Amino acid sequence: QVQFVESGGGVVQPGGSLRLSCATSRTIFTTYTISWYRQAPGKQRELVASITTAGSTYFESSVKGRFTISRDNTINTVYLQMSSLKLDDTAVYFCNTPLGAARADLPWGQGTQVTVSS
Repeated sequence: QVQFVESGGGVVQPGGSLRLSCATSRTIFTTYTISWYRQAPGKQRELVASITTAGSTYFESSVKGRFTISRDNTINTVYLQMSSLKLDDTAVYFCNTPLGAARADLPWGQGTQVTVSS
């Protein structure tokens, strides 16, 4: 049973842009805050950005001014628009709810790979 489907990753040069998509169910989309997380090789998974059902946003300090998060309420999709990409943005990006992220018994999606390389 898939709850989150991430897409849009790819290989870009430093300074480039990508838009990631997170498709989820209507129930999850309308009930919970949706967050983007990333995990780079050898590092812990970290919170990148969040958007509440009311549209309030949060960004981790290292991505402020470069990333935006938004919601499309017609297709139950959350986007992460990434600009001015840096080498350190390289990671597998996942979406989840904060509640789901904290629960070991709930699955994560497959994630989408973002590789920033010169």
